[in-house]
Amino acid sequence: MHEKIIILDFGSQTTQLIGRRIRELNTYCEILPYNRFPEGDGSIRGVILSGSPCSTGDGSAFRTDLSRIRKKYPVLGICYGAQLMASDAGGKVESAVVREYGRARLSHVDTRDPLLKDVKPGSQVWMSHGDTVTQLPPSFGTIASTDDVSVAAYRVSGEQTWGVQFHPEVFHTEEGTRILDNFLHICGCAKDWTAASFISSTVAALKEKLGDDRVILALSGGVDSSVTAVLLNRAIGKNLTCIFVDHGLLRKHEFEHVLRDYEHMGLNVVGINAREKFYSRLAGVTEPEQKRKIIGKGFIDVFEEEAQKLENIKWLGQGTIYPDVIESLSITGMVIKSHHNVGGLPDRMKLKLVEPLRLLFKDEVRRVGTELGMTPHLIRRHPFPGPGLGIRILGDITAEKVRILQDADDIYISLMREWGLYDSIWQAGAILLPVQSVGVMGDERTYDNTIALRAVTSTDAMTADWAQLPYDFLAKVSNEIINRVKGVNRVVYDISSKPPATIEWE
Repeated sequence: MHEKIIILDFGSQTTQLIGRRIRELNTYCEILPYNRFPEGDGSIRGVILSGSPCSTGDGSAFRTDLSRIRKKYPVLGICYGAQLMASDAGGKVESAVVREYGRARLSHVDTRDPLLKDVKPGSQVWMSHGDTVTQLPPSFGTIASTDDVSVAAYRVSGEQTWGVQFHPEVFHTEEGTRILDNFLHICGCAKDWTAASFISSTVAALKEKLGDDRVILALSGGVDSSVTAVLLNRAIGKNLTCIFVDHGLLRKHEFEHVLRDYEHMGLNVVGINAREKFYSRLAGVTEPEQKRKIIGKGFIDVFEEEAQKLENIKWLGQGTIYPDVIESLSITGMVIKSHHNVGGLPDRMKLKLVEPLRLLFKDEVRRVGTELGMTPHLIRRHPFPGPGLGIRILGDITAEKVRILQDADDIYISLMREWGLYDSIWQAGAILLPVQSVGVMGDERTYDNTIALRAVTSTDAMTADWAQLPYDFLAKVSNEIINRVKGVNRVVYDISSKPPATIEWE
């Protein structure tokens, strides 16, 4: 049983970031709704209370019974978590006279305190709050301040309980990682959660769980499903059957390339060419959500048809990762997002689910893939939507439009790799717009299609900035696409960030 830190989520936008920082310090953690603390779990070493959009004075604010954790575990409250503990113990939390948003500096630091060991006065922290602790309860003592906030951090006397008004998990808090590492030291964590230890324990657990049972897995060519396949293959070998469906909306030559990669990894893969089936179902359909549903249902139909040819399949493997699980947990009574990687399959096919990556963040999945010795370009592959180019062709989908977009996208991504830009980009792709414009090619006027290029930087796709690609690179891509892709005479670059835009156009 892994030792763990429990992070109770009060709705902060940075709760997942806390989890990722703890994992980066080689310590396993779980993020749970604020009201679902797991009583009686002997592997818990400490508890972190997250921030929140709530104010402690609101009647509807998220609250939890702190007596279940205080004095029983080391506790660190962050922002709202710190305010909640102070308020619950009789202190005062009020709207700040000077609200702090953004960078601040610690004007006073008690470096004798174990949480702030080696944290320097003047260190930059990141604030994001409208409320502040104006009066500490008895036995609470200030251990750090800024010029505007007297209680930037506190400790409870006689307890291993701390609160910080700032956010140590964000990049802009210069010594935030040191503070979190200090807390893990206080908790007595061994910090032995690594990719190698995860692989060893997961393969052993899969062998015990699955025995001689057979498993079927839908491959997408992406990192999550690929790492899932390799882990399952290590555990059960030929009892794993992978199905890779070409819905005709993959990138150029991707079906052949991915099948070759999987063959080199020793996986048992069945490749299905279902392009014409999908094109016929999508004919004339322009509404984005309808396209998604047709592609999703078509995939299920093909997958189920192939699965029925196999005997004694008892499990469905899925590449579900930890953000999917977190987003499916509700702290408000409303599910943020359901995480059905292959929608509807478990119920229809009466299969049990096996999800070996459900505890990992995306960057951890990549580290596990590297440790498994997988092909680097599979591990570092950009996210690619399930509906594929179907949501990058605005309007109706035809084989000719797919050909145009595949050719343009192939030039874009190939040049991005050639120029050494690919690995610095979170996601990139070309979009075929339902827009024709006048052009001149040679001595002839043309009236052809427009390609939009999209590239973003991000850490988790929750937010994304448009990538500031070099002008000479964009010029090269534009010239190559217009000269080599028949049917295109104009290329534009999307400079919209998320929010307000989304990464994909549909």
